[in-house]
Amino acid sequence: MSNTPRTSTVIGCALLLIALGASAAGCSSDGNPLSAEPYDAAEQIAFNGPIGDGRKVDPDKPLEITAEDSDGRITDVVAQDATGRHVAGELSADGTRWHSTSPLAADARYTVRVSTEDEDGAPGRKVVTFDTSRPASQKPLTVTFGPRAGKYGVGQPVTAKLSAPVRTKEERATVERALRVESIPAVSGAWHWVDDKELHYRPKDYWPAGATVRARSNLEGIRVGDRLRGGKSKSLGLDIGDRVIAVTDAGSHVMTVYRNGEVIREIPVTTGKPGYDTRNGVKVVLAKEGTVRMTSASIGSSDFYDLIVHHSVRVTNSGEYVHAAPWSTGSQGYANVSHGCTGMSTANAAWFYETIKEGDIVEVVNSGGEMMAPFGNGYGDWNLSWRKWRGGSALVADTPDGPSPAERARLRPQNV
Repeated sequence: MSNTPRTSTVIGCALLLIALGASAAGCSSDGNPLSAEPYDAAEQIAFNGPIGDGRKVDPDKPLEITAEDSDGRITDVVAQDATGRHVAGELSADGTRWHSTSPLAADARYTVRVSTEDEDGAPGRKVVTFDTSRPASQKPLTVTFGPRAGKYGVGQPVTAKLSAPVRTKEERATVERALRVESIPAVSGAWHWVDDKELHYRPKDYWPAGATVRARSNLEGIRVGDRLRGGKSKSLGLDIGDRVIAVTDAGSHVMTVYRNGEVIREIPVTTGKPGYDTRNGVKVVLAKEGTVRMTSASIGSSDFYDLIVHHSVRVTNSGEYVHAAPWSTGSQGYANVSHGCTGMSTANAAWFYETIKEGDIVEVVNSGGEMMAPFGNGYGDWNLSWRKWRGGSALVADTPDGPSPAERARLRPQNV
């Protein structure tokens, strides 16, 4: 007799499954609602935009989704446009409201996936698509990444020059979220605002040797300010070479050149004499200019000179070079007699010129000169500590050290 009810129950469940077309998980032995197929949550949620009626959503208004059913709640929202850009958002603690925290792009198609659950914990789902309207007549904000594509040293920053000034913290944060720098292997890095129209990006430490770096803008169509919306910009690819670092000790008059951590040459040098002391600090090679005419007029020196200089490697915009100085070979390794440049024999300068590349590091220590400025005279970016560098970001300045919001793989909704 005890087997009869059990047999009837199994048959009854089987007939019910056939009748409703449900999956076997719906009548699982443990009764776990999470094992059921998600139900259609269309009547459980509401959108603040004209979704589904052919009209287009205003991209200048935030997207808002609310739970209409008092017995259910929103558990997750993923909003993404056709190019793969995710919309950041915040979900209230009680699951009744989600709203976007990053702007929508104009003239774009979005797909929004909303996950819910009812009072019994059963999952629901609703997927909607909508288009945003074309932007009103607004000035496009374009980005020019630098340097030009090519192979560089481990110290090369990525630069982003904007076509229009961006001044407020909120507007700068919008720009930063859309400017992406990705490398293989991945590193921790951040943007730093040099001024209203220029940003630099660098890692916490130098780029790994052999890395590939790609910079791109996701600003197109995004509202930045009242009369400013992102335009289309060209991406940039860089290849990073060996880790080449040249350290000049102005006190001992020796430059030591390292490749991937190993000493490959020690070179007797002369640096700036008193009154023309070479700048201390980290400098990034700007250019290999070869043969250059150097005159005292370029630095305002009272000591007249007019020289044709060979194997010239520029490290500042103001005219500091590493170059051949055959006229001072008697002082190289013993005294500082230059007007600020680092001089060496012709043979050593030829070797250095062939070894070094743009983006490599030239560091000067133990000089009587001032520190290399972070900006305005070349790339002095590495003379800022990582804390101060992050302080120049509109996104991560006041956050703990770690991946920035723009570096997180997916801008998923966050609880508040």
